[in-house]
Amino acid sequence: MQKVLEDYIRMCYDGFLQGWHERNGGNLTYRMKKEEAEECRTLFTSSPRHIVLPIDARALAGEFFITTGSGRYMRNVPLAPEKNIGIIRIDDDGSGYGILWGLEDGAKPTSELPSHLLNHISRMEVTDGRCRVIYHAHPANITALSYTIEPDARTLSRILWQSETECAVIFPEGVGILDWMIPGGTDIAVETSRLIRKYPAVVWAFHGIFGSGADFDETFGLVHTIEKAAEIYLKAKGAGIIRTITDDQLRILADAFGVKINEDFLG
Repeated sequence: MQKVLEDYIRMCYDGFLQGWHERNGGNLTYRMKKEEAEECRTLFTSSPRHIVLPIDARALAGEFFITTGSGRYMRNVPLAPEKNIGIIRIDDDGSGYGILWGLEDGAKPTSELPSHLLNHISRMEVTDGRCRVIYHAHPANITALSYTIEPDARTLSRILWQSETECAVIFPEGVGILDWMIPGGTDIAVETSRLIRKYPAVVWAFHGIFGSGADFDETFGLVHTIEKAAEIYLKAKGAGIIRTITDDQLRILADAFGVKINEDFLG
């Protein structure tokens, strides 16, 4: 199997092992490099199924993506990749896509594909094309944390930064949060893509998180760090917080690691 598919499958299963993908929860898309798509060309069907998109994806025209399937389970991805994931190509006019490989038995890409594609467009633009991964998962602690605060990025980011020292280095921009909306539709896709221009990750209140990155390791590591910081905060809050990392210490930390922390979120 091609390495890009092996790496993709590993991330799907790593997320399941963390407990982030109950039933068919969560989804993952990867914008393939040209050489990766070429390596997979021998897998492609000569008569791809075509599906129309509810969004304008012209900014992704001709791009190839690996995607999880709608209603498919992350735990089954390593067992039968061809049934649970697939490779798609966005049409030249951005109006739809063709399913080139996988998603057998009539499966379709994740219902969150509009959110993924709009998030890819946003992150491509703000990272000069560096970002290739969009990942949606249901980690328990960051979801639980969203019940305890108002949906405010400053509040959430400060909690996470102050809960684990390396957080301010890994996501100095902060983390966005979107109040509850019906998943799977265009409205939540547009709102998420707006926030993800500012932040590498966006929490969906009472639901889960969207993370982004240049590769699988960076993206998984971002979500893993956020989830661990949320767990630490909830444990510390339950035990009784008596002190925390100060704003001045966050500035010293950012300076030591050469990152630009979001000063709007500091006092």
